[in-house]
Amino acid sequence: MFRTARGNRSSFRIRTAAGAAAAGALLVAGCSSGGEGAGEAAGGVPVVEKGHLTTCTHLPYPPFQFERDGKVVGFDVALVDLVASRLKVEQKILDTPFENFKTGAFLNSGECDLAAAGMTITDERKKNVDFSVPYFDATQALLATKKSGVTTLADVKAKSKKLGAQAETTGESYAKAQGFDPVAFESSDAVLNGLRTGQVDAVVIDYPVVQGWLKDPKNAAEFALGQNIETGEQYGFSVKKGNTALVAAIDKAITDAKADGTYKKLYEQWIGPLPQATP
Repeated sequence: MFRTARGNRSSFRIRTAAGAAAAGALLVAGCSSGGEGAGEAAGGVPVVEKGHLTTCTHLPYPPFQFERDGKVVGFDVALVDLVASRLKVEQKILDTPFENFKTGAFLNSGECDLAAAGMTITDERKKNVDFSVPYFDATQALLATKKSGVTTLADVKAKSKKLGAQAETTGESYAKAQGFDPVAFESSDAVLNGLRTGQVDAVVIDYPVVQGWLKDPKNAAEFALGQNIETGEQYGFSVKKGNTALVAAIDKAITDAKADGTYKKLYEQWIGPLPQATP
């Protein structure tokens, strides 16, 4: 899902990653990328800060990127670490306002090299940014409170229940296309809290996120997984339009990881069993 407009923070936090082996990123400080200025990574790939591959994201969005024990970890983080390792630099993660992702604002202004945040590749978004090869096949899911008795969107409508979604996501767009006016929440945490507090009875959100939530026994006791919604979505990492060198490096890292088993290992670590249909 491409998540946008999820907050109006005027600044952003900088986090650094010490590579795939560290499996996380640390909060370091500040509200701009700072550092030593622009430079080149291995292979002549330009980077906005010498010695770093700077990634824009918006936290939290487990299992793709989230904080654990003071570090930023997740599937996206681990994959971008592979790219950084290939380029012989260190990944730095900037936690940014998400409304800038659709326009590629932080990429165009030179604050970030790429954006990684569970983003669906769409023709509309390709007008503003360039995408890597797809790295994840996504579906949406309906999650409802058990007391609601809801298992499908048809149930939500028939029972006049309240539906929620994350603001400016493909899940929200899908719900609207089905005739709903979903309550919009700023973040995935806010979506879950909306269910917990009764603001909504059910939500539409990415299936891997629901999977993660239901691993918590408390959530599993309160909520039930409803219908799985096939939308044909694929995630990609985005870069500034025309940055072909970085796109090539990202594509190579993803392709090689799928070929040598690294992708499968990371997928199973952060998401679960790798579907047989996944290339």
